[in-house]
Amino acid sequence: MAEDRSEPETRVRYRRAKSVTRAEEIQMAEKRARSSQPDKPCHRPRDSLFSWTSDFNNFTGFINWGFLLLGIGGFRLLLENFIKYGIRVDPRQWFLFLSGSNNGGTECPSIVLILYSTVPVILCLLIEKGLAVEIIAHGPGMVFHVVNLMAMVLMPMVVIHVKESGFSLVGAMYVCMLYAMLFLKLWSYVQVNMWCRTSRRRNVNPQGRMRRQSLSYNNLQATKAKQNAKLPKDNGDETNGGTELVQYPDNLNLADVYYYILAPTLCYELNFPRTQRIRKRFLIKRILEVVVGCQVVMSLFQQWMIPSVKNSLIPFSNMDVAKASERLLKLAIPNHLMWLCFFYLSFHSYLNLMGELLHFADRNFYGDWWNSNNIDTFWRSWNLPVHRWAVRHLYIPVVEMGYSKTVASITVFFISAFFHEYLVSVPLKTFKIWAFMGMMGQIPLSALSRIVEVRCGARWGNIIVWASLIIGQPLCIMMYYHDYVVTHFGEALINDYSVV
Repeated sequence: MAEDRSEPETRVRYRRAKSVTRAEEIQMAEKRARSSQPDKPCHRPRDSLFSWTSDFNNFTGFINWGFLLLGIGGFRLLLENFIKYGIRVDPRQWFLFLSGSNNGGTECPSIVLILYSTVPVILCLLIEKGLAVEIIAHGPGMVFHVVNLMAMVLMPMVVIHVKESGFSLVGAMYVCMLYAMLFLKLWSYVQVNMWCRTSRRRNVNPQGRMRRQSLSYNNLQATKAKQNAKLPKDNGDETNGGTELVQYPDNLNLADVYYYILAPTLCYELNFPRTQRIRKRFLIKRILEVVVGCQVVMSLFQQWMIPSVKNSLIPFSNMDVAKASERLLKLAIPNHLMWLCFFYLSFHSYLNLMGELLHFADRNFYGDWWNSNNIDTFWRSWNLPVHRWAVRHLYIPVVEMGYSKTVASITVFFISAFFHEYLVSVPLKTFKIWAFMGMMGQIPLSALSRIVEVRCGARWGNIIVWASLIIGQPLCIMMYYHDYVVTHFGEALINDYSVV
């Protein structure tokens, strides 16, 4: 009986919804029926192109229109600049900027400091030699290194502050940048050699004999041979697999350390990847880019940047928000163009030029930072030599000491903020904290950009990155120029230094 009662329930007929194919057949039948009418129909179900459901995504014409409009606007500003200020470009002043001769000095302190930069490098090498042969103990050796590095960083600060004349803005900034890079390079040099000494001690048995050294060397050679076999041989970028690997302490010599100082990297290695030949056509292109790029950057600075900065002084000093905002936006265009030119000139042309001359094979100097969806990605991709140094010599050691990743990230931003302030305040002799605060402000801005990326999409995160670059830099320039005039000339002379 139970089976008889359940039979009607199992014979229930289920109706299936019409499939997509069936729906398309109905639409096609309706279309044929409508087209057979004598009114000659011309309409069919369609969405407007700007509707989300239209599946239309070809906006190439709008991109061309945007670039054309941007070019017309830039050309109009260029004509306005020429009509208002005339031709201000003077190549004769560029050498004077570097040497400081236009400030009344005849001693050329910038060039003297550039030559003096070899002293801390040689001292660092001598200390490392003493540590390698155990003439100097590890503790005192580290103290000597710290004193040498601190003295090297303080040297431009003291000399530029004490020297009243002879230093130009460009010359002082170049000196500070040179000493900052030497600080990072020597930090890496000291730390890598310390790793090698520690590894060598571990490979020595109690009888003072090296253990497994030949096996380790053979493994390294075999690994290098395998890597060289996999490398594509294109444009002369293949590495020289026949060169023997340098072992510590054979690397402690002047040729090795000065190759590293000139090499386009901040991270020291005993064996850098090398190319076998110099590509002459590639080298000539990079030389022309450096020469022409320097002219373009200096021309933009003299012709466009200086008038815009001076014109922003009075509105910014009077806190006239409307006029100051207008000057900020006007300054943003030449500043951003000069920053882009400086990026290409430095990270592509100059670093590739040095890499080609030195047979340096690792040319990965920058990533696709222009596609960054948040601030974190931008800082990890736009300056890869500094990023590698920060991760290898600062972030990972701090984490290995037991601190959290957040503390390590804040430490990296703190060191970066210090050197940004160092490169601005020391040449200007105006010790403010705007660049320092701007870099430390990247931490909350990074969190904000990640929130925007998650909630609004990757495109809006990329807009936040570009907006911070376009607006943040000219704002910082206006603040420092105002403080520079007030500090060195007084508020009574603000009107004099706002005249172009």
